[in-house]
Formats: sequence, structure tokens, C-alpha cells
Amino acid sequence: MSDKKIIAIVGATGAQGGGLARAILDDPAGGFAVRALTRNVDSAKARALARLGADVVAADVDDPTSLERAFADAWGAFCVTFFWEHFSPEKEASQVRHMAWAAKKAGLRHVIWSTLEDTRRWVPLDDDRMPTLMGRYKVPHFDAKGESDAVFTELGVPTTFLLTSFYWDNLIHFGMGPRKGPDGKLAFTLPMGDRKLPGIAAEDIGRGAYGIFRRSAEFIGRTVGVAGEHLTGTQMAAALTDALGQEVAYNVVTPEVFRNFGFPGAEDLGNMFQFKRDFEPDFCGARDLAVSRELNPHLQTFSGWLQANKDRIPLE
Repeated sequence: MSDKKIIAIVGATGAQGGGLARAILDDPAGGFAVRALTRNVDSAKARALARLGADVVAADVDDPTSLERAFADAWGAFCVTFFWEHFSPEKEASQVRHMAWAAKKAGLRHVIWSTLEDTRRWVPLDDDRMPTLMGRYKVPHFDAKGESDAVFTELGVPTTFLLTSFYWDNLIHFGMGPRKGPDGKLAFTLPMGDRKLPGIAAEDIGRGAYGIFRRSAEFIGRTVGVAGEHLTGTQMAAALTDALGQEVAYNVVTPEVFRNFGFPGAEDLGNMFQFKRDFEPDFCGARDLAVSRELNPHLQTFSGWLQANKDRIPLE
């Protein structure tokens, strides 16, 4: 392993980090090695990565010292945060500072930071088109990441800012899949109107990151967005209908209605979808499909992802 460039992967047992770890491990001649960072080195996912050849080490984004140890002598790092574990943009920002400082101290040659837009650049706090949340955010889980981009830049860390897209995996794990209405028919609900939603298999975010590391010099200092497809709700419902073998209607609601669905994070997500709807050209434009496929030639389409995962989508 000593002749390979070590990539320290934050969240290596998660969706994005796991995709990157597997992409590197699937390419033993690629010149990279995986240092898988996780809070629990004894978890089933951590043990599975170790069996594949990863060096699994304990680290916690809330513990700067553990990050410094984990980043030591690595060539690069993949950095990601976990907003939906705690719903705190302030905690997320603190975690970014920890990772950036650890990267600076380790002298890493290339960091990929998984980020999102600061929506306040488009919708200022005093703009009443969408409500302000938590006193200082429009879309908390976007804004804290976008605001934190500056930390890497100010510290002089050689960074690629990777803009992610809506996980199609949310249909499995986040309760966003089709649901049965009172009439027993399935409906897929989004507050997107007829606008396109950039989406991607979570695994492909990590595989796109691997493509960036492989062409490192081209991407340091750049912002790169990835998506598998840009699809309307109508197109997604049609693909779901084909995959599931039963009709799935597209249930269009307003962001206001979505914000009031009452589940944890509904207001944040309602604002998020409104931002993507209202600023579709900017949001889609930042996630070039040709670039995404160039970075990851095996990039999945929504229909392809559905064929592999349709049986995992709970139909309530």
C-alpha cells in the first residue's frame, strides 16, 4: 500500500464515502488506497470494507484530534458532513472547520469537499418568497455547507467543491417513495411543478469523486456538480410506473404544502425543493450530465437504478 496514494474517506461506511471507497477498491491498479474513517470500526459495513482491502481507522468529525491522526501521511481526503443526524447547521459548520484544519495540518495534496449551494445568494434572508428558518437560513442543510466552502479556501487547502444532487436512494430510506392514497393508488409527491430535478444514485457521487481524484490537477480549485439525470416529476413517475408494474401518479403540491407535512426537516426540504424549482436553470446548469458521465462512465440512469433497487422501495 505504501506506493499508493492514500485517500482518507470521511463517512466511508455511508452513502457517498462508501461509493468512493468501493470505486477505489474495485480498481486495484488505479494507484490509490483507501483509509476508511468511521466512528465504529466494528460495524458490519466497516468490516466489509476491511475485507475488501481498506485500512479502517476510527475517527469522528466532532473530534479534531482524531481527524488529524486519520489524515496524517494521506495524499488526499474526501470530506462530507451528516446534517440529518442532528439537524444543526452550526454543528455542521463546526465539523467542516475540523476537517479543513486537519487537512491543512496534514498537508494534503487534494481534498474533495461534498457541498451544496448557499441559497441565500439567490434568496436573501429578507426575501419573503420563502420563509427564513432557524433565524439565519433559507435551506439550512444547503446554506451551512455553501457558507463553509470559504474555510477550505481561506486555509489554502487544495480543494474541489463537489456539488451533489437529490439521492434517488431517498425513495428507499427517506420516506420519499410512492405512497398509496385513500383510493389505493400510488402517487409520487414533489413540490417541483414541471421543473427538472437533478438526481443521482448515492453510490455514483463517490464514483464521480474517484474520477476527480484520478484527474486531480484539472480539478483543484474548481466547483464540479454531478447528477445522473435531470428529470421532471412526471418523468420520474413514469419510470416508477414501468419499474413497479403499477401506475404511479405524479402528485404535484406547492412548497407551502410540503413545508407543512410535519415530519422532521419538512420545512427545510420544502424550501430546498422551492429553490430547485425556482432556480432550475442555475441548479441544473451546475450539474452537467456530460461531465458527470466523463468522471464516472458507469453512471446510472434513473430507470437503471430502479431496475436494481425497485424491490427495496417501500410502497405504503
